[in-house]
Amino acid sequence: MNPAILLIEDDRPIAENVVLALARDNLDCRHVTLAAEGLALLRDGGFDLLILDVGLPDANGFDVCRALRGFSDLPVIFLTARSDEIDRVVGLEIGADDYVPKPFSPRELAARVKSILRRARGNGHGAIGVAPSSGPAFLRVDEERACIACRGQTLELSRSEYLMLKLLAARPEKVFSRAELMDAAGLAEASLERSVDTHIKSLRAKLAACAPDVDAIRTHRGLGYSLVRAKA
Repeated sequence: MNPAILLIEDDRPIAENVVLALARDNLDCRHVTLAAEGLALLRDGGFDLLILDVGLPDANGFDVCRALRGFSDLPVIFLTARSDEIDRVVGLEIGADDYVPKPFSPRELAARVKSILRRARGNGHGAIGVAPSSGPAFLRVDEERACIACRGQTLELSRSEYLMLKLLAARPEKVFSRAELMDAAGLAEASLERSVDTHIKSLRAKLAACAPDVDAIRTHRGLGYSLVRAKA
């Protein structure tokens, strides 16, 4: 069965080109023009990835992504005419997996979709578990529920944050490169490595809120990041 993609885009010529490019790669794409209609479809489920325009007639795409994250960790790729870095950072911070500025190549977008889907499947099956004895004492990873608790408090994590923190927790003290963290989180190869820093910044804030006495994530300049093996 082909992966199912939902495209929320009000520019019909762009949407038609995207749908055609995805079809060439055996990706089924349903297109709607309004955020409200798209969210209703997303609540019904059945999609593997969302391609979301930031500027929609009835809502801001960032608000749509925030609403989606309230009930789903579905991978999201933003399409936008905006090129400012702050917009990319906002999109990544609220749980997007990739950010594609207009104008763009529909074939490149299709390649990014396939890359994210491939990694999402890989991270969902046969992932490394974290045994209570091997992981940091202040964290507990529940793979069945896809959640992580810090000192008994479940963290509110985006999909990418969950996957990055799970990787770090699997091997405390090991330094993971940005490329390894991007790969674990299912971020496309073309994503900015700066996006990893954005996710790490968010994770630090969330961990500090429940474990203020632990400097949980260390930065290794020019190398990457590691998670400390701290006491509970």
